[in-house]
Amino acid sequence: MSPRYHINLIKQVNDAIFNEFGSYENVEFYMQKWQYDIDAFRKNFFIFHKGENSTTIDLRRTLNELDGETLIKIAIDMGIETPDFIPSIPIFRNEIKAEYPSASAMFEQAYKKIDSEPDTAIGLANSAFESIIKEILKDERIHIENKKGDTLYKLATDLLKIFKMFPDSDMPDEIKAIGSGLLKSCQAIENLRSDKTNFHGHISDDYIVKDELYVYMVINAICTIGKFLNSFYKLKYPPIEIISQEEIIDLPF
Repeated sequence: MSPRYHINLIKQVNDAIFNEFGSYENVEFYMQKWQYDIDAFRKNFFIFHKGENSTTIDLRRTLNELDGETLIKIAIDMGIETPDFIPSIPIFRNEIKAEYPSASAMFEQAYKKIDSEPDTAIGLANSAFESIIKEILKDERIHIENKKGDTLYKLATDLLKIFKMFPDSDMPDEIKAIGSGLLKSCQAIENLRSDKTNFHGHISDDYIVKDELYVYMVINAICTIGKFLNSFYKLKYPPIEIISQEEIIDLPF
């Protein structure tokens, strides 16, 4: 992270936190949530105050002392785009908040558990992704009735067929490869959820995902693919505008 980008990001994060929480007290409470003990005497960062005996947090100085990874995580949590580091996550979170409230709530749970329960985060993110595709397939113009037990791979297969992106012999090889890649990614995410997490139970000797960097990669993949599929859906099936009774009365014919 360059010094110039670092300083600009600190300013954005500082402003976003105060806009979100308002008071100095709430801002400090928020920053305390990011602290953890390194040992009996040290935390991962120190919260500075405005003066020797002041209880007012000096947020900019506190943010300046953070390591780059923690600063990036806080920026993402506040919905700030962060180039070169999982930028699709804040975009995706904001996009689905209004369009898919149920999936959004599930995705928010997944995001909060990335550090504390990495495997649970994968399971919840997978479920949120499934929920979004199910909502798209409910569109009356699509006419796909998915079964209750359909999982991510089957749902993605149905959706790509509707979008005419399912790999078949009539496609150019390049488009076929992209469609195949999307399906393989969805299958890998589903298999991780099923076989490498505690989300659906596992055998004691099975490998369980515990590294948060793997989880960031998986959730970033979900956001990237999910954002593309949702954008393609809205392009191919634009929202239907409902004309109110008042507008009908005012029509000039």
